[in-house]
Amino acid sequence: MANCDPTSKRQKMASALDQLKEFTVVVADTGDFNAIDAYKPQDATTNPSLILAAAQMPAYAKLLDDAIDYAKSCGGSKSDQLSNVIDKLFVNFGVEILKKIPGRVSTEVDARLSFDKDAMIQKAQRLIQMYKDAGINKDRILIKLSSTWEGIQAGKFLEEQCGIHCNMTLLFSFAQAVACAEAGATLISPFVGRILDWHIANTDKKSFEPSMDPGVQSVTKIYNYYKKFGYKTIVMGASFRNVGEIKALAGCDYLTISPKLLEELSQDNETLTPTLSVNKAQALDLQKVEMNEQTFRWLHNEDQMAVEKLSDGIRKFSADAVKLENMLKERLFTAKNGC
Repeated sequence: MANCDPTSKRQKMASALDQLKEFTVVVADTGDFNAIDAYKPQDATTNPSLILAAAQMPAYAKLLDDAIDYAKSCGGSKSDQLSNVIDKLFVNFGVEILKKIPGRVSTEVDARLSFDKDAMIQKAQRLIQMYKDAGINKDRILIKLSSTWEGIQAGKFLEEQCGIHCNMTLLFSFAQAVACAEAGATLISPFVGRILDWHIANTDKKSFEPSMDPGVQSVTKIYNYYKKFGYKTIVMGASFRNVGEIKALAGCDYLTISPKLLEELSQDNETLTPTLSVNKAQALDLQKVEMNEQTFRWLHNEDQMAVEKLSDGIRKFSADAVKLENMLKERLFTAKNGC
């Protein structure tokens, strides 16, 4: 006899994405508004690479034109105008994204400032002011900072002194995670896929089951440590290479996922169960790490993967920031009536 239980039928029909949303906050890792409309995430994250890609799409020409007009109206040196046009473009994308999501958008501070605490603080304050001028409350913004020691200290100042919420990005080591939690960061973004990339490139093992994926294991360790010791910092797994990694981290606080993988999850009807939980984490026998600058630098330095991937990540985001600058420079200074 057929099973006529409507609850059972509904559960079987729910996509992996819908199931994931039941115990993890799903965040869209994109600057493409169409993807946000399609998958209805709680939050969204952007970075220079995503904005560079989106800014070249004809659909977003208005946001680009508005940023250029803004920079010209502010005047100043060419350097000032270029800085203003980029900041305004990032904020324009953020404002539009916030119209489509109920939660927060992450906006990144230039990776080239990753080792300058004061410059990161100033840029974060500038971005928050621009959002305020656009009618957006700072509680809807996460400022993304590189998880260098200087970035973590900038985040600590912004959280404690300014009430500005920070998303600590380019996070690869356990030392970075502990330091971010101790600094009171609102959220961290450990990069799952880039950790996997490093292990595939630098070890004999070229494939991993999801639960044994080194990126998954890194986030699991961080999540368990945070929940064991009662840290409020949100763990948001990022930079996924496949849906297996995502499913293996079901139950994590947040997961930020690219449109391609969101689509795969929306078409997947496999039953999903959370692998991470607060109760399981609190039952573990873990030792608390006492963190200071010397300990941070030593422990991070001992993790070859983390050292290389942090450096590589900063360089790549910086390179895309330069590409974006060059594209905007051409528009800003060669357009009709330009400077």
